[in-house]
Amino acid sequence: MTDTAATPSPSPSPFRHRPALAELNALSADTAIATLGIVFTELGPDYLRGTMPVDARTHQPYGLLHGGASVLLAETLGSSAGNLSVPEGKLCVGIEINANHVRAARHGTVTGTARPLHVGASTQVWEIRIEDERGRLVCVSRLTLAVVARPPG
Repeated sequence: MTDTAATPSPSPSPFRHRPALAELNALSADTAIATLGIVFTELGPDYLRGTMPVDARTHQPYGLLHGGASVLLAETLGSSAGNLSVPEGKLCVGIEINANHVRAARHGTVTGTARPLHVGASTQVWEIRIEDERGRLVCVSRLTLAVVARPPG
């Protein structure tokens, strides 16, 4: 007897727009994103990745990566990925984010990767995993976005 079950095909890419990383990074000029040193590093078939330094800009008073900085990285990656996944005339805005901080980071660079859990016509849900330079999970976050009409102009 042979197995006739079809092999599941990979999920189609959620991205409708695939700008160059330089274009994504240029949009961050003069924002909190640039101030914290966040850089988009990779746009894969179903993910957006970026890095953030763990230094004086992102430390809390005890020398650890500030949880708020991790959340800013997570929302930056998830919102940016979401906005690459909407049709013309639409825009994503954050409506809820949560984060679990599971490991401290004191120095180096953390890398966040946003992947879709749900990309719908009115809402999107993205999971963002932030890891240290050794690939250890530092923070995991879930971001819910509303898809709205882009204002004119």
